[in-house]
Amino acid sequence: MGAEPDVATLRATVRGAVLEPGDEGFDEARGTYNLVVDQRPALIVVPADAQDVVTVIRYASHRAMRVVPQRTGHNAEPLGDLAGAVLLRTDAMREVRIDAERRRALVGAGAKWEDVVPSASELGLAALHGSTPDVSVVGYTLGGGLGWYARALGLACNSVTGIQVATADGVLRWVDPDVEPELFWALRGGGGTFGVVTAIEFRLYPVTEVYAGVLFFPWERSAEVLRAWEAWTRTVPDEMTSVGRIMQFPPFPEIPEPMRGKAFVLVEGVYLGDEETGAQLMEPLRRLGPLLDTFAMVPPAGIAELHMDPPQPLPYQSDSMVLTDVTQADIDRFVDAIGPGSGSPLVSVEIRHLGGELDRVRRGSGALSRMPGSYILFGVGIAPDPAGVQTVRQWLATMKESLRDQAGGLYLNFTEKAVDPAEIFPVDVYERLRAVRASVDPNGLIRANHEIPAARD
Repeated sequence: MGAEPDVATLRATVRGAVLEPGDEGFDEARGTYNLVVDQRPALIVVPADAQDVVTVIRYASHRAMRVVPQRTGHNAEPLGDLAGAVLLRTDAMREVRIDAERRRALVGAGAKWEDVVPSASELGLAALHGSTPDVSVVGYTLGGGLGWYARALGLACNSVTGIQVATADGVLRWVDPDVEPELFWALRGGGGTFGVVTAIEFRLYPVTEVYAGVLFFPWERSAEVLRAWEAWTRTVPDEMTSVGRIMQFPPFPEIPEPMRGKAFVLVEGVYLGDEETGAQLMEPLRRLGPLLDTFAMVPPAGIAELHMDPPQPLPYQSDSMVLTDVTQADIDRFVDAIGPGSGSPLVSVEIRHLGGELDRVRRGSGALSRMPGSYILFGVGIAPDPAGVQTVRQWLATMKESLRDQAGGLYLNFTEKAVDPAEIFPVDVYERLRAVRASVDPNGLIRANHEIPAARD
């Protein structure tokens, strides 16, 4: 470790805030979305702009400190111990510029989807956002970006047209298909290993309304409903993206009374098309007799909170895996393992339908060019204390075990525990990512939650 950092010099150099342990605001700034995670960096910087980011990188490099870029702290647990590191909180870099004529958005590193989706929606445009508006645009996109239009329009990372990134050598770069194309490729789906992204530009799509909503059924009908949903997914067009989900709503006051503390089996969906066709597509599931049916035509901004993810930080544990397929027998094992009568404390367990555009490799796509499976599994449980962490982890293992015959790998954004990154990517992609890391950050200055090690000669 190098000499003690001269924090006074850094404070005098950057426009943003510089916080040390004990400073007012330090504890708030080190927090993450997952309250189980206790980040304790040596220093926190809240850069005001891209030049501040460059300054921090040069400062950290000179003092042998690692740099950890972060916005909301989603998926922070794999980072582990941040002792001796500089946590770079990009909260202040929230600029959003939308060019309606070109159908492009340019957003800063601190922007969340809630900063982008409503503005684009007012212009009749849609971004390939995820299931919660509180997630960082940059973090979500670098990890792939699996959203509500995914089966029709693909992963968010493959709609990126340019990226501004500060690399470990303290150089601010603009990368795109023609300028440093290999780094551009790696950043689109390879995660945050390759530099600190300060801005990202991506395509928007002409969408004025979509047919979207949720069907709520009694929890006790989980097997029946999910079996019907699984069969239905084999009949729908690519324009329909959906989720089959068992949900036990916690007794939190912010949850509406009809759902608070209750359990349901849900089908959530978004159809990129007209109301008449959307209603026809939903009819087989409607015939099952839902308790509540919220499907309607809504603007793109209307689906931002469709998945009902909590906006406030919580103590939780989660797990996930890509599924090669899901059969009726798989559904039965899944529901027996974590559904009604199992005793499972998991708040949400879901199977998302993949395929469609997600299964097609397009020319010019990034490191995550396609999702290899037909479905993806994700589960989460509240873990208020160490005993709760262990309990939830055991139930998540039970969830995965029920579908182990269909195990098809991992998806970076849904992997919220430390794993060997070689498990996430195909061998050829992984080795190519390692080569890019070696070219831009051979000494590992930039730290990411799923870090790609540099290739060695």
